[in-house]
Amino acid sequence: MTETYDLVVRGGNCLTPAGRLVADLGIKKGRIVEIGELGKADAAETLEARGLHVLPGVIDTQVHFREPGLEHKEDLATGSRAAILGGVTAFFEMPNTTPNTTTAEDLADKLARAAGRAVCDHAFFIGATAENAGELALLESLAGCAGVKVFMGSSTGTLLVDDDDTLRHVLSSGQRRVAVHAEDEARLLERKHLVASGADVSEHPVWRDAETALLATRRLLRLADETRRRVHVLHVTTSAEMELLARHKDLASVEVTPQHLTLAAPACYETLGSLAQMNPPIRGESQRAGLWKALAAGVIDVIGSDHAPHTLEEKARAYPSSPSGMTGVQTLLPIMLDHVAAGRLSLERLVDLVSAGPARVYGISRKGRIATGYDGDLTLVDLQHKRVITNDWIASRAGWTPFDGVPVTGWPRATVVRGRIVMRDDEVIGEPCGRPVRFESTL
Repeated sequence: MTETYDLVVRGGNCLTPAGRLVADLGIKKGRIVEIGELGKADAAETLEARGLHVLPGVIDTQVHFREPGLEHKEDLATGSRAAILGGVTAFFEMPNTTPNTTTAEDLADKLARAAGRAVCDHAFFIGATAENAGELALLESLAGCAGVKVFMGSSTGTLLVDDDDTLRHVLSSGQRRVAVHAEDEARLLERKHLVASGADVSEHPVWRDAETALLATRRLLRLADETRRRVHVLHVTTSAEMELLARHKDLASVEVTPQHLTLAAPACYETLGSLAQMNPPIRGESQRAGLWKALAAGVIDVIGSDHAPHTLEEKARAYPSSPSGMTGVQTLLPIMLDHVAAGRLSLERLVDLVSAGPARVYGISRKGRIATGYDGDLTLVDLQHKRVITNDWIASRAGWTPFDGVPVTGWPRATVVRGRIVMRDDEVIGEPCGRPVRFESTL
């Protein structure tokens, strides 16, 4: 009897755990059930992939979609729409909204808001505080929770764990890997006079210097070793941190952003002004080279966008009143595909960084690879397609990208979430179908 599929993806060059394979993919009830030659198999829908590369669905594990409380910048509908236009099939959203996501009720509220509105799969971080530290083991086990997020240094929002006693308490409560923004708050405070009123935004990496990041990462690793808790160090920006983290892979996994791999000071501040302002900062060329060296050496586990939108009006404020953060979820894949085209990394390495790596680091169930039994999450890309990124293409409510006007080679042509085609050739298709991501260690 002929198998009937919900979707057949035909003739793509599939990036599988066994290597590149030209094959058809049969998807049924949201999961991949067959990889091979499917001939004229019956299917409710067919997606032609000849000439394209089929990647496991891209997972962006660091976004700020600003809902609730800051929806004038972004919300779950607009942010997830930007995600699928960029080939992203799942996102993890950060807790520094208004109110902060620090309780089971806050998490449930975000999940309810995403239901029927998010166009791709999703999970939400719980923010660590001194007040909820003792409850984190329970909170991290809740369905739809991506894990615990710690801010060691002040960034956008009010979440902050800046002393060793509280951080030790946080790391002692629970088992899942903890995501950490590692900047040393004491050093930030003592150096803030360097960017008093009237300073230029190019001073941002002077204030939040490399030592600020290194001090925090050292403290984090010491406490992670003491508590035997695995950590995930977000948006690492310095060579010294990479060298340190390479010696502690038993404790720490590592993330970088496309922005820090692509932009460099002082040029980015000269051309973009406060649009290049983020935390930790875009640094100089030598630091960027150190990130690429670490990527080549296998130190880096994940690429996340740190999508953190603000309106152009907000970004136009005089520094340092201008907020830190930039859009990124929609441009993550095009920017990284362009690096592939330039020979800076292989397509297989990119898949490990944006699909398999996130699944491995966070213990995601049934995502991150093209294999039977896994969710039918796919990102179809044209490696030869040349395009110029423009603000007009950006779906974020913020309406801008630091990569406006940048030509790239390589482009997402279709996005499939659990067997549903949700984007094809820059068009969003169908009704929102996003569901909470499942984890190996949640209820």
